Amino acid sequence: MSHSYYNRQWQEAQAALVDLLQQENPPEPPKPERDRLAAFQLLATMYIKYIQIFRKLEQSYDQIVHPQKRRVLRHCLDGVMGRIVELKHEMMNLEFSEYHYFDDVLSDLKLTPNDVEIPIPKYFINERAKNLKEREKLLGQILAKIGPQDQDREKEEIRMPWEQAVRIVQIHERARQGRLRAKFMRDIRQQEDREKQAQNRGAPTLDPDVAAMRIQKVWKGFAQRRRTKRERDEEMIFIGMAPAPLPTSTKNLPQTFAAKTEDLRHKAQDVHEHEYQQALVNIRENIVQNEGPDMKETMMDQIRQWFIECRDATGKFPEYPDADDGGSAMIFKEKDPAELEKELSEKDDGKGKGKKGGKDKKKDKKKDKKDKKGKKGKKGGDDDEEEEGWKMAPSNFVPSVNEASDTYKGVWATRDETDNFPQKHDSELIKEEKRKEVEEEVRLSVDELMRAELSNLKAAVDREKKGKKGKKSGKKKKKKGKKSGKKGKKGKKKEKDLTPDRTMEDLYEELVTQGIIVRCPNIRLADYEGEYSYLGTTLRQANIEPMPSLSDVRRLVTEFGILPLGSPAVHENCPLTKSIMLAGPRGTGKKTLVQAMCTELGANFFDLSPGNLAGKYPGKDGLKMLMHLIFKVGRALQPSVFYIGECEKMFKKKIPKTDPTDPKRLKKELPKALKTIKSDDRLLLVGTSRCPFDGEMKPLMSCYQRIILIPRPDYASRHLLWRKMILKFGGQLTNYLDISSLSKVTDGYTPGHLVTAVQQVLTDRRIQQLAKKPLQAYEFLAPLARLDPIYKEEEESFKTWYGKTPLGKKRTKAAAADEDDGGGGKDKKGKKGKKGKKGKKGKKKKK
Repeated sequence: MSHSYYNRQWQEAQAALVDLLQQENPPEPPKPERDRLAAFQLLATMYIKYIQIFRKLEQSYDQIVHPQKRRVLRHCLDGVMGRIVELKHEMMNLEFSEYHYFDDVLSDLKLTPNDVEIPIPKYFINERAKNLKEREKLLGQILAKIGPQDQDREKEEIRMPWEQAVRIVQIHERARQGRLRAKFMRDIRQQEDREKQAQNRGAPTLDPDVAAMRIQKVWKGFAQRRRTKRERDEEMIFIGMAPAPLPTSTKNLPQTFAAKTEDLRHKAQDVHEHEYQQALVNIRENIVQNEGPDMKETMMDQIRQWFIECRDATGKFPEYPDADDGGSAMIFKEKDPAELEKELSEKDDGKGKGKKGGKDKKKDKKKDKKDKKGKKGKKGGDDDEEEEGWKMAPSNFVPSVNEASDTYKGVWATRDETDNFPQKHDSELIKEEKRKEVEEEVRLSVDELMRAELSNLKAAVDREKKGKKGKKSGKKKKKKGKKSGKKGKKGKKKEKDLTPDRTMEDLYEELVTQGIIVRCPNIRLADYEGEYSYLGTTLRQANIEPMPSLSDVRRLVTEFGILPLGSPAVHENCPLTKSIMLAGPRGTGKKTLVQAMCTELGANFFDLSPGNLAGKYPGKDGLKMLMHLIFKVGRALQPSVFYIGECEKMFKKKIPKTDPTDPKRLKKELPKALKTIKSDDRLLLVGTSRCPFDGEMKPLMSCYQRIILIPRPDYASRHLLWRKMILKFGGQLTNYLDISSLSKVTDGYTPGHLVTAVQQVLTDRRIQQLAKKPLQAYEFLAPLARLDPIYKEEEESFKTWYGKTPLGKKRTKAAAADEDDGGGGKDKKGKKGKKGKKGKKGKKKKK
């Protein structure tokens, strides 16, 4: 794509963003929305529109090579990304559910599910490519030292089950007998062939013309059948009933050309960025050398003129503004000398009466609070009824989006770039920015000179006043210094550093050698296949809670884990998510999602599973050292993900004595450590569980903020998974392979089961036979029959457990309130009922 294409795409995104910002910032505050369904429709529409804008901005930021445009785009991109996360939390607080369905909104907007798929910004990895390569190199060097030892230990620990060993022996014995039988039958067949040839030696030969006609007939029939088959396949591909064949070579494909173009644009970005950084230094030096002396002279002349004007207006020289107040910058504001003198005198009076003024303000605040309470009491329940309903919470990201939009309008919307075809930096914009910086630096030096000059002038006029003022100002400065020192001492309360003398590389190497930092396989989130749920809204309107699809799971992992951790600006301002729990049956891809999260973010993968920590850092001191190490290294090399497999074991009531892993080891220390995570720390705890109902509910929910329930795949997801997996492992999709029936039969099997079946069927030998013997559906049934599916009872147990979580309880209460209201979705009765109960309790306590 060309520069103009991405500039136009950015322009379209900004136009859509302006419309949304008008909706975000209405001229009058909107009235509270009592209908919960209408409020959700509003949020869902805004959410989808923001995602569409986000997709355009992300692609434009990835491909635009102009360094100054990229800075504006990045500011806007982070703001839109944070707003998407905020709207997700708003919908979650409104609907009391992590999963939301937008099929009705998509149909109204005439969009497909692919149009609202949240992309993962590529700059998460591209802008940290050098650091990630160095870290990967260090990890490879450490693992090269330890790898063979660990592999030998693993081989010693692996023990084959008895049933598997017997089965392997049986397979080999049957193969041996089969080979003997085949050899015996081949000898018999060869003997029969020799006897037939001996009998036919004296038979008459066929006429050459007849033989030629027979050969022609066979060949023409074969050629026509082949031609007909090819034409039929082309027709099926054309109408979309059959997949296109895989290309033999990928050199001439349009996708390869597009990928090469993207790589070239990324290289151009690096070159232009390097030139831009050099231009910043060079232009600044030129401004300092050429314009700096003139700036200094003009400032000094203006300040001297101000001295004279104040002297003529008030009869005395003014007080020079402090550096904290802006110094001489206050002088150049459009104000008269008398107004400036009044402001300075008011500040001096305020400093002298600071303590008394503070007390008076506190008294006034208390009086105001009492007056407000009295007014509220007089008005009664009328105001409460007016204020009932849902209101959107104020956003932390809308101001930054507004700022980026204004910058685009003021600078780039109408800028003529006909002479800048290669899209390099604009030196005029750099001059404007650097001129302001140089002015500030020159102003500081001028302020020092003019303060000395003003003091000399005052000394010449009145030497006695000068001495008194000098003493007072000296005392005040000393007091300020003492106060700041005390504040500094109070603010320096930090945890003890148990490893102050060790470098970060040393700590990183220790955690790698202990097997706590693990190399994460290269798995993308897009590899977690799943189809969109098209009936979610319909089922919810019928008061039937639908099970989420795998596509919804992928979306939640992106919103709760990847987007906040990937951008520091988003993580600092969006609602803080410290921990996530992935709960689902075996084989649903829980650990795969965690690994995909680390791959997309370039994050460190800390494995804190009970089985991995067994025998490492023993005792209380060892546990303290472990928590200190993982959080110190995690903060230094953020983003970092702490993974705990089978996390429910940590909160089990009883643990079998035969379990050597000691899963309750982190039960007390981990929640304490999670409380220390702040918005600046891009750390995330992710736990996985296949039996969450075995753990105690309260401590489990206090440790994990968000619960992502992963179901078994539905029919649409299974259909997609079969097609993708067969192609991935070397198979071919033909008319002989009935994917629809195979998807229907495999209800209850998870993606892990399907992968196992495909791997067992598509061996190297079977792939070589595909040309003569096409793949058929019945071949996958034998390996699936040896696996236990996920039955409905197990799925129901996950549903009931999720209903007992705090968010699940709120969801059931809200559904009950909707049924009482007649399905209108209003919050009015539910809220009144709660208030009534609180009022009764309060009366009982008073009695």
